[in-house]
Amino acid sequence: MGTAVNAARREPWIKGKFVGQKAPFKPQEIWAVRVRLQMEGRVRELALFNLGIDSKLRGCDLVALRVRDVSHGEQMATRAIVMQHKTQRPVQFEITQATRDAVQAWIRQAGLKSEDFLFPSRLHESPHLGTRQYARILGHWVDELGLNHADYGTHSMRRTKATLIYWRTKNLRAVQLLLGRSKLESTVRYLDIEVDDALEISEQTEI
Repeated sequence: MGTAVNAARREPWIKGKFVGQKAPFKPQEIWAVRVRLQMEGRVRELALFNLGIDSKLRGCDLVALRVRDVSHGEQMATRAIVMQHKTQRPVQFEITQATRDAVQAWIRQAGLKSEDFLFPSRLHESPHLGTRQYARILGHWVDELGLNHADYGTHSMRRTKATLIYWRTKNLRAVQLLLGRSKLESTVRYLDIEVDDALEISEQTEI
């Protein structure tokens, strides 16, 4: 009887939470965050933000990166490859000059070595930044932009560059490879582009 009562009282885990795709950041929002972080000298956050955008990695993979994943000695890599925790499939990503500069500045400031986690945790129980900590940091960025918390999450970072690449090139296969997804159909759903693309194709088709 007690178990049944407790089960009835237990709230569903999704109560009060936004369920669905998280919005990607717009170019002007990316610029605004970068400028704020640079002006305020938030070196770690700038490295995390830039690398999150460039890598298109899930939060769990981003926070688990080691220094050696993105640099070779003193030299920052222009490309990196990591094994995705969720799929156990390798995925490659580019590291732009702005991101290389930001990450290198963070590595030097923190005195990190090749085998160290790129974003060490400030909590004793975790060797590297946790996904919840990452989500809280992202929440601060969203607040500073004056955006709605319900619309954004760590997947916003993963979707941002992928979405921009798609809208500029319309190359779904390229985006699929960059996200490390196994199926084209799941990439379409992930980018949430079906209706818009159908309408665009329709508008361009004359009978």
